[in-house]
Amino acid sequence: MNFEDYKCLELRRDGRVLTIALNRPEQRNAVNGRLHLELSRVFEDAQRDPESDIVVLTGNGSAFCAGGDIDWMQESIDDPEEFERTAREGKDIVFSQLDLEKPLICKLNGHATGLGASLALLCDIILCAEEAKIGDPHVSVGLVAGDGGAFIWPQIVGYAKAKKYLLTGELMTATQAERIGLVTEVMPRAELDAAVDALARKLAAGATRAIRWSKVATNLPLKALFHAHFDAGIAYECLSNRTADHAEAVKAFREKRKPVFTGH
Repeated sequence: MNFEDYKCLELRRDGRVLTIALNRPEQRNAVNGRLHLELSRVFEDAQRDPESDIVVLTGNGSAFCAGGDIDWMQESIDDPEEFERTAREGKDIVFSQLDLEKPLICKLNGHATGLGASLALLCDIILCAEEAKIGDPHVSVGLVAGDGGAFIWPQIVGYAKAKKYLLTGELMTATQAERIGLVTEVMPRAELDAAVDALARKLAAGATRAIRWSKVATNLPLKALFHAHFDAGIAYECLSNRTADHAEAVKAFREKRKPVFTGH
């Protein structure tokens, strides 16, 4: 991998473990156009990387990922073709995560919302800091959670729980997330690095092919689901990007007020 190709992701190695860190800490790792493009490529690069067997995904700074950057959302409103490019990249992000044969550990160091939550939930194992919150508030900004959330949440926690959080956009605490099985394990932030390192070393010392192929087999039904339905989810999100409610939500965020939705 050529680490210099990435400007919004920081990549580092520790033996056979490759860490991919979202690196916009001052923006709480909110995803802009450049970071989205890099996310659409990095998991394919990690798959081909001959120097790693385990991949860790995390965020630099206090947050894991605060979802979409509000300025980038405005760009997509002003230029629909920008959102079409985003939609194509969104497919690459999801399928490259699911196609990655190497174990993918999420070190959920802080809040994960929207796309950030999807990035976390598409990992294989999620170790979470106890102060983190997680949720998919697409509807709060007038968007459909078509870039992953509408499909991965029900698979992990069932439809009743998933629909509550997807339709309200509410965030939950790490403890709540662990209780309903959304994340693997929760611990104090001071213990998170050591726990992820220990898990990564354990997997790296295991039977590499057996571990990889076990992941591949486990992901087959999930990949079949995404291949069957993901295009529709993206299409609905593209439609919602053109609504007055979404434009109002972005405007309200910038004006630091609550949006007034009209259903249009």
